[in-house]
Amino acid sequence: MTVLDDTIVQEVSIAAPRELVWRFFTEPDRLVEWKGTGAQLDPRPGGIYRCVINEQAVAVGEYVTVSPYDEIAFTWGWEGDEHLPPGGSRVTVTLTDVGDGTHVRLVHSGLPHPRLALHDDGWSRYLPALVAAAQAAAGQAGSRG
Repeated sequence: MTVLDDTIVQEVSIAAPRELVWRFFTEPDRLVEWKGTGAQLDPRPGGIYRCVINEQAVAVGEYVTVSPYDEIAFTWGWEGDEHLPPGGSRVTVTLTDVGDGTHVRLVHSGLPHPRLALHDDGWSRYLPALVAAAQAAAGQAGSRG
C-alpha cells in the first residue's frame, strides 16, 4: 500500500486468470461477492458504476476506460457526500498476468485528504475479499472442467 498526495495505490496477486478477475469489476453479481450488497454496472465509457456498500454508503460514478482484461477505470464518489460527491475521484485497476494468476494494481486518485485514510482502510479490507472470491470462483471453474 502506498499513499501519495491525493492517491492510494494497492496491489494484490490472485490465483485466478485475468478474464475471471475482470468479471469481478464488470458484473454486478460478481462485484457484490467481494464488495457491497448491490450493484448497477454498465462497463463501457460513460456507463454507470453504482455500488451499494451498505444502507449508508453508495459509491457512484461512471466508467472511463474499459480495455477488457487489461485496465478498467471509473469515477467514484458517494451519494449525499459534499466532500466526495459522485464522480469526485477516479479508480484505475490494471490487471497483469503473473504465472497462472493475475496481479491487480488499484490506483484511487483525486481523493480529498480527509477521505484518504477512510478509502485506504476500505480498499485494504475489500481487496483481500476480492482475492478470496476470485480464487474461490477459479477453484469452482477448475473443478467443473
